[in-house]
Amino acid sequence: MNARSLLFVPGDSDRKLEKCATSGADLVILDLEDAVAPEHKAAARARVGAWLDARPQRAAPQCWVRMNPLDTPEAALDLAAVVGARPDGIVQPKTRSADDVIRLGRVLDELEARHGMALGSTRILPIATETPASMFTLGGYGSCGPRLYGLTWGAEDLGAAIGAAGNRDAHGAWSAPFQLARSLCLFGAHAAGVFAIDTLHADFRDQAGLRASCAEARRDGFTGKLAIHPDQVAIINECFLPSAAEVAQARRVVALFAAHPGVAALALDGRMLDLPHLRQAENTLARAQRQPPGLAP
Repeated sequence: MNARSLLFVPGDSDRKLEKCATSGADLVILDLEDAVAPEHKAAARARVGAWLDARPQRAAPQCWVRMNPLDTPEAALDLAAVVGARPDGIVQPKTRSADDVIRLGRVLDELEARHGMALGSTRILPIATETPASMFTLGGYGSCGPRLYGLTWGAEDLGAAIGAAGNRDAHGAWSAPFQLARSLCLFGAHAAGVFAIDTLHADFRDQAGLRASCAEARRDGFTGKLAIHPDQVAIINECFLPSAAEVAQARRVVALFAAHPGVAALALDGRMLDLPHLRQAENTLARAQRQPPGLAP
């Protein structure tokens, strides 16, 4: 399963919803939260529910819905309107801890049973850094169970919550509080054994900046990235694929260890390799195998 590009699509725009199937994104996230004004939310949830109901089941891309925060009156209305239309998952904003995911899971249990759906078929992707309190719970998502798909993070709501004047330093890098949020999300996802999804690059016209952001994210261990514009999707998909050279080198490393069973440290091209290098090579090959047909190096 690919989780490289996750494209937000406003749930109140017929024009943008129509473009979902051809966006090239691995996941599209039909947004009922921040992209929809309060006075349009009722119409947006009805539109999203109808759009999901009309799509062919199991058609690519995966279609998810970002609900409104769990403790708001809008949340129950969102879930009632869309779960029966079988979205692939729910993006849960303002998640404070694993407890919020477990609470949402119980609601999904009831709705899935009501609609004759397989229990657990609706996955959950928390946006796990949007409140100050959430910083102290990011290591606990392993208790969420099989509904948990991944973890992602956001900077804008967190900045507003702490009264930050900005989230970037003078060189354009994340400032220290937001670097911390990003890192804790990354480690929390890997501790839970799920996808680690980097936050969006806000300037959709800045292709060079997006490439640099993707390169940093992939280097650090993220498996994909949020997108806010279709023009970002192709770049994200490309950047999160292992290159032909990386795949070739990974195959050499795996073959070397396979040829020397029981040996934990070996030399290749004048460089000493040990078991963590083998695991990195295996991860590279696993990512390459998840590529869409025709794109394998």
